[in-house]
Amino acid sequence: MTSKTDETLGYEHARDELIEVVRRLEAGGTTLEESLALWERGEELAKVCRTWLEGARKRLDAALAEEEGAEGSG
Repeated sequence: MTSKTDETLGYEHARDELIEVVRRLEAGGTTLEESLALWERGEELAKVCRTWLEGARKRLDAALAEEEGAEGSG
């Protein structure tokens, strides 16, 4: 479940923390419990990144549609 703090994370911050989580998981040397906690945090961070990217895609699509509408009427 995404916490309130995660909802306020910017894309770059969430992405950077996700990169660190992946690095730690790939490096190994953590207990099963630590690995599971890292995995769960990574899932939360990935969700934050997806939300930001989906929002950016919607804004881009809207801007492109507006531009096409302006060109068609001009």
